[in-house]
Amino acid sequence: METVVQIVIAAIAVLVSLIAYFLVIPAIFPGRIEAVRAGIVQAPGRAFLAGLVNAFFAAAVILAVVALAGSTGSEVLNLLALALIVLLVIAISAGLAGVVQVIGERLLPESKPAARTAGSAALLCLACALPFIGWFGLLVYTGLLGLGAWILSFFRAARRE
Repeated sequence: METVVQIVIAAIAVLVSLIAYFLVIPAIFPGRIEAVRAGIVQAPGRAFLAGLVNAFFAAAVILAVVALAGSTGSEVLNLLALALIVLLVIAISAGLAGVVQVIGERLLPESKPAARTAGSAALLCLACALPFIGWFGLLVYTGLLGLGAWILSFFRAARRE
């Protein structure tokens, strides 16, 4: 019973942390998250496809670097692989911030911006916690959608300037 209580407390802490994260990221990077949000709204198929292709490419590069590090015993290559993983996680999380904004606009249009973001972040977190469909369907889809929109946001910004 004690383990169940610890798991519930940990889940609540993670949920609150993610809500806070998705509230703070658009405040720190408003232009980039707005560009990500616009990419998701205007071309969700293109964003998903870009995320899928880039995720596979990044995974192949990371696996190649890890294999090379294993065969040579190089710690520098291990650090490079870790840096690439961190960059991928940052890109996916920034993209998810844009996904949260879109979900909030669609599900909670009348709410104040902070309440809309908090509510949509909580809904996305809870939906992704659903076993199997949430883990391997929704989480993967929204992660790839966000990654692709984040990558495309750099090209969209370059065209505007």
